[in-house]
Amino acid sequence: MCAEELAVEPVVAARRLLGATLWSGPVGVRIVEVEAYGGDPAGPWHDPAAHSGRGRTPRNAVMFGPPGVLYVYFSYGMHTCVNVTSGPDGTASAVLLRAGEVIAGHEIVRARRPAARTDADLARGPGNFGSALGIILDDYGTRLFDPESAIRLELGEEIADPAIAVGPRVGVSLAADRPWRFWLRESAAVSAYRRSPRAPRRAHEPSTMPNRP
Repeated sequence: MCAEELAVEPVVAARRLLGATLWSGPVGVRIVEVEAYGGDPAGPWHDPAAHSGRGRTPRNAVMFGPPGVLYVYFSYGMHTCVNVTSGPDGTASAVLLRAGEVIAGHEIVRARRPAARTDADLARGPGNFGSALGIILDDYGTRLFDPESAIRLELGEEIADPAIAVGPRVGVSLAADRPWRFWLRESAAVSAYRRSPRAPRRAHEPSTMPNRP
């Protein structure tokens, strides 16, 4: 397994990450929900909802680098969100890790996530995913396939299409209907879908949206 397996278009990389395990020290989390994000207008996958959608900045620079690198950022100033870069070196794209199942280090994660009511809640949602693994902003740029890294990614077997559900991304106001969110149907750890109130309403859309995918 190597980073080059993620040197592909965003959707392919996102599906490839389902079922993979992210390790941070003794804590392991199996990835069960992801969102794909593209890049700037000069690239092949322009995505106005991506951090790289307007071009390279100091914040998003790692998205323009090689695949298999950790892209970490704060959301709303309090949640650490975890992404894995994808696509070939020089072309921006990344995959947001939205939810996972803790498979090792449960006691450590419970101490980090005392508000979690069940094991399925421990790494449900992108902020909780980062908290469960103890990932911080200083981990930005970690090479996940480097055996010397404290945070490592292990890709699993590719998941068959019938086991994967597809839908729009959560909470984005631009490209809100792009079906670039993927999750494992059988997992209880998948997060709720919430459409951004700033996103354009779809034709014939009801006034309320379901809370579960």
